[in-house]
Amino acid sequence: MNYADRDPVLRSALDRVLSAEGRDRVEPLLVELGELAAGELDRQAALADANPPRLVQYAPDGTRIDEVDFHPAHDKVAAIAYERFGLAAMSHRGGVLGWPTKVPHTIKYALSYLYVQSEFGMACPLSMTDSAARILRLFDPERYADEIAALSSTDPELRATGAMFMTEKQGGTDVGLTETVAAERGDHWILTGKKWFASNPSADVILTLARVPGQGEGTRGLGMFLVPRLRPDGTRNAIRIDRLKDKLGSRSIASGEVTLDEAYATPVGQLANGFRQMAEMLNVSRLSNAMRATALMRRAVRESVDHTRVREVFGKPLFDQPLMRATLLPMILDTEAALHLVLEAATRLTASDDGDADARALVRVLTPLAKHTLCKRARTVTGEAMEIRGGNGYIEDWVNPRLVRDAHLGSIWEGSSNVIALDVLRCMRRQNAHTTLADTYGDRPATAERWETLRKKGDELLQLPQDEQEMKVGRYADELTRAVMETLLYDQADHEARTSGDGRALLVARAYTALADDPAALPRTALDHFAALADGGQVPLADLQETHRA
Repeated sequence: MNYADRDPVLRSALDRVLSAEGRDRVEPLLVELGELAAGELDRQAALADANPPRLVQYAPDGTRIDEVDFHPAHDKVAAIAYERFGLAAMSHRGGVLGWPTKVPHTIKYALSYLYVQSEFGMACPLSMTDSAARILRLFDPERYADEIAALSSTDPELRATGAMFMTEKQGGTDVGLTETVAAERGDHWILTGKKWFASNPSADVILTLARVPGQGEGTRGLGMFLVPRLRPDGTRNAIRIDRLKDKLGSRSIASGEVTLDEAYATPVGQLANGFRQMAEMLNVSRLSNAMRATALMRRAVRESVDHTRVREVFGKPLFDQPLMRATLLPMILDTEAALHLVLEAATRLTASDDGDADARALVRVLTPLAKHTLCKRARTVTGEAMEIRGGNGYIEDWVNPRLVRDAHLGSIWEGSSNVIALDVLRCMRRQNAHTTLADTYGDRPATAERWETLRKKGDELLQLPQDEQEMKVGRYADELTRAVMETLLYDQADHEARTSGDGRALLVARAYTALADDPAALPRTALDHFAALADGGQVPLADLQETHRA
């Protein structure tokens, strides 16, 4: 099996959003990683999940060492991500995978999407390593040139991993309650405090926030600091890993509780901008969360399709049973729409990094929208897939329990759904983000009316009292997300009709619209061409035109 070959939309979506050169370059990588993800990576990921990391606090002689011991399977899946495919490196320098320049974010997320279908946990430190290099490049590139080089290395002897320590017991969502304090010591600072959720606690390069004396209260009083695993003299830094979390999911990687005991640190960028700089790291990590949710949905849908094709009930495969098709249809449509949204946000992020101010404004709102809606939807899609497999789906011999456990993480880490919805509201208040979306996507005939309605609805929302705005923005954010995805589906339909004459994407878009207008709808053409929807086969445009006229 090859996950790229089995994906009904990945290649055609990349045909639309990539240049011809980029598309040609990525094809052999899709083939290689798709095969690995369906084979060796999947086997090693299952082993790593079943054998979580172990904390070793003391050496045999009693010396405090605070090391994390990983199963060999963890190291193998890490090598595929960091070394073979350079997923943490490709956004920061040329030469990765033979690319003459930095690899576009679109390609990075497409490859990561294949990888995560087998190994979800590793995407967390991978994303933090990528994001840490990004923050250092943006805000302090000269001081941290060596760290950037290590974080973006694919050499197993030289590469470093990154982490982001933010959450404290009293301040997860409310970062302004951070109590970790910084004190200046000549050419460096020392940090003292406790971090309650610290993923990849044995990272080489840690970015964190600490309170700077005299800088004020709340988030304005926080500066960003780099805390290295080792001090400049090579000795272990004063980072104490108190324990590792026994997590529901993402069990292949370590998350811990950490004490900074006058830990050596150096400032990043302007200390007065600490929280703003960390917000940049958060936003990129949130897009990674949306990508991971999409990958989990794709794996869940494929497992369900494969199971229903071979499982017979009352003398007929489940795949051919009308009620099962009604169950699978929204899962298939939402998964496909999610991939288009992730690739769209990644494409806009690439343009933003190249200096496009409009793209920057757009990706600022697309990111929380994607995280809010896709991570929540992944929980239901993976749960539905577990039920479709029946009793076996509840047994750890199968992948479904791991998919369900991992899916719940996306809606929690980097901001719960309510926090993300409030971020969407912040974008609306400060930047009229709903207007930006309507201006960007509202010129397509198929969705123009929906966008005009949403534009007016957003304006009306902002006229409400603040507490009512906050109560209603979650549902409105989902409406915005789904309108973007619907528009992108029609963009894909137009592309495929023009370039190949295939009507499958148009069938997907129309079915998605039908379910958006009426969740109980079951479009007859979608059910008639159900195998093409599930597997990616062609649909004659003439079939859809006749149905549409009727």
